[in-house]
Amino acid sequence: MTARTETALLPTTVVGSYPQPEWLIHRDVLLGHLVPRVRARGFWRPDPEVLEQAQDDATLLAIRDMERAGIDIITDGEIRRESYSNRFALALEGIDAENPGEITSRGGKPTQVPRVVGPIRRRGPVERRDVEFLRANTDRRIKITLPGPFTLSQQAVDAHYGDEEAMAMAYAAAVAEEARDLKAAGADVIQLDEPWLQARPEAARRYGVKVINRALEGVPGPTVVHLCFGYAHQVKDKPSTGYSFLPQLADCVADQISIEAAQPRLDLGILRDLAPKTILLGVLDLGTAEVETAEQVAARIRAGLAHLPAERLIPAPDCGMKYLPRERAFAKLRALAEGAAIVRRALAG
Repeated sequence: MTARTETALLPTTVVGSYPQPEWLIHRDVLLGHLVPRVRARGFWRPDPEVLEQAQDDATLLAIRDMERAGIDIITDGEIRRESYSNRFALALEGIDAENPGEITSRGGKPTQVPRVVGPIRRRGPVERRDVEFLRANTDRRIKITLPGPFTLSQQAVDAHYGDEEAMAMAYAAAVAEEARDLKAAGADVIQLDEPWLQARPEAARRYGVKVINRALEGVPGPTVVHLCFGYAHQVKDKPSTGYSFLPQLADCVADQISIEAAQPRLDLGILRDLAPKTILLGVLDLGTAEVETAEQVAARIRAGLAHLPAERLIPAPDCGMKYLPRERAFAKLRALAEGAAIVRRALAG
């Protein structure tokens, strides 16, 4: 299918993931597991020989839910992924996931991660089929997400490069190759997920923008960098004072910056530091079982418009939605679309 024309003002989008059906995954494994950096054993319900077809069917459900909810720029829901990062990370050359190393997670817990044991290279496209499947099954504008190079480098143990920046730059080169392939396959928007910029601000200040720029080299826009404090399922208390690394992203080549603002009740004055970027503003709190009303969403959008022109604001959930019950995720997305429509009508009127 060809993409339809994007809504001129306040187009809605998702950050990435959507809930995977109960018949596809063991939800107790998902909910009880730190976000996996190596393989998540026992994650998938279907047998290996039918898993791809089951993932395709579940992806169609995610696509149709986003369309029915009224979202303008959709993803494939990341249905085929155990986590936002490990599917791409473990497909690269130079990676040993069978003999993992260990790091301290953002939440302060020991976490197994792959070891980098040789030059990081991409063997071939990882998510190209995902984009082709999504493009063939919707006429909406489509976005695909990739783990960003800084985050990939923080989720690995270096047993080869001996230099953390050099390793991050190698990841960036692999991400850039993948992103260019995904654009060629029909992706309208490429998003890099970079939550570890927030968790490791000193290293981020040294080379975070540099590796993001390398990862987006030769990638036509729109491109997005997403920052968050972590999934609401795992991080309950988020600082309203702002991110430890955010204004610096005004210097990166990405066209858009995605931040969560609803759960942490973020001081939106920080948006001024990101001119002239377009902002994906989190207006859905994924840490509460309450489903926002359209008016609540509209109020959060208006709060963003106090600091940004409408041409530079894209309403979105705070983060990925994979930990939510599907019915709650759908209801929140519908409120997102309806809330944006309220504000859009007011601006036009």
